[in-house]
Amino acid sequence: MFRPVQVAILALLATSTFAVRTIIIKGSDLVNSVTGDRFQIVGVAYQPGGSSGYNPGSGVDPLSDHDVCLRDAALMQRLGVNAIRVYNVDPNINHDACASIFNAVGIYMILDVNSPLAGESIDRSAPWESYYLSYVNRTFAVVEAFKSYPNTLMFFSGNEVINDLDTGKTVPPYMRAITRDLKNYIAKNCDRSIPVGYSAADVREILLDTWNYLQCTTSGDASDPSRVDVFALNSYSWCGSSTFETAQYDVLVSDFSKTSVPVYFSEYGCNVPYPRVFTEVPALYGPLVTPVLSGGLVYEYTQEPSNYGLVTLNSDGTADLLGDYDTLQKQFNTLNGTALQSMAATNATNSPPNCTASLITNPGFTNNFTIPAVPPGVQALIDNGIENAPVGKIIPVTATKVTQQVKQSNGDVIQGLAITPLPEDQSNNPSGATPTTSSPPAATTTKKSGAGHVRTSFTVLVGVAALAMGFTSLL
Repeated sequence: MFRPVQVAILALLATSTFAVRTIIIKGSDLVNSVTGDRFQIVGVAYQPGGSSGYNPGSGVDPLSDHDVCLRDAALMQRLGVNAIRVYNVDPNINHDACASIFNAVGIYMILDVNSPLAGESIDRSAPWESYYLSYVNRTFAVVEAFKSYPNTLMFFSGNEVINDLDTGKTVPPYMRAITRDLKNYIAKNCDRSIPVGYSAADVREILLDTWNYLQCTTSGDASDPSRVDVFALNSYSWCGSSTFETAQYDVLVSDFSKTSVPVYFSEYGCNVPYPRVFTEVPALYGPLVTPVLSGGLVYEYTQEPSNYGLVTLNSDGTADLLGDYDTLQKQFNTLNGTALQSMAATNATNSPPNCTASLITNPGFTNNFTIPAVPPGVQALIDNGIENAPVGKIIPVTATKVTQQVKQSNGDVIQGLAITPLPEDQSNNPSGATPTTSSPPAATTTKKSGAGHVRTSFTVLVGVAALAMGFTSLL
């Protein structure tokens, strides 16, 4: 029988909270902040209900319901993803439970700061009319809501706002402006640097001009806050059983080979022909692409009218896996997750080009790098923080078993579906639900980190528990 001291120590262990290692930017690489290894995104887009389902008055968003997140995290862990992209969140809702669940299974969150509602995004048709105090305040509120979660990977300042030559004439300076404001706010009001990126439309006519416009520096070095930390693209060029050349992956790799910021697919997964075969997965994570790109996110987790889903979510909380889920998992299972996440960061010194008109090749795309001034009242928010800022924190994850019924694509009910919490030195592996242990720091490393302290605390707790149980058994 356990004695009181044993029970107390075991209870402490059961409620200890462990954190994933934060991801940082070094040159054009995403990097594990502790090991120094490159990080490859193996993810899915996650917006149940689609953009039309976003309703801040409902008190619900994709990261607000504990039971829903537990179910979906279990299925994502089983699938093998390590990141999700969430397009629309309400900063006034508490996200602690969902963020903690995804953290527990080694899944990072990529968050758009905008929404489809009026006043909550830059209007591409008249960006100067939508860039004002209340809009910027809301983007800062999203930062506040998610800044304290270690698995917050990055924020997107915009998604496909520049989508043709017409928008390329007027929108780019405003994308740099809101990027500048977000980065300055994070620098002043967050305990760590959280990257701010842009998610671009893969419109080849303007793609490289968009990238060059957003990655270049107006200050002569990488410290320019108006340049993006990350450039992502929503790419659907690989359809069916395509090839590296037919899908023009060779062109993308060549075009981005000199990038000064990390580049990855913020969406991919063409659905014509259907069902999808996801043969781009081995290419995206293969030796021809990984030296330049940093992975991608499959569009999308939930089945919506556009027919890109991996899982059908039913109104009663149950879920049905689709054939695309199985196919994608089989492709992920061909990857060597350990090798994928332990590559050396070789692009850490890539420097940004200076912002000059010669960077822009299409005469219809703006080559004016004068960035709009900060709107009245915004600098005070940056300096002092927003009022009534939401506060998030990682909380213990005690419930691991999924209570809703989930069916395989063949109709069989999945038995015993649950998440498997991982120690902080592990991230989810693109090989089913098998965890990947990050390589430890070199023996000569002397720098300490929060993650290191968490790991040490866990070791000490286990040791103390073992000693205590041994000692009390003698009493």
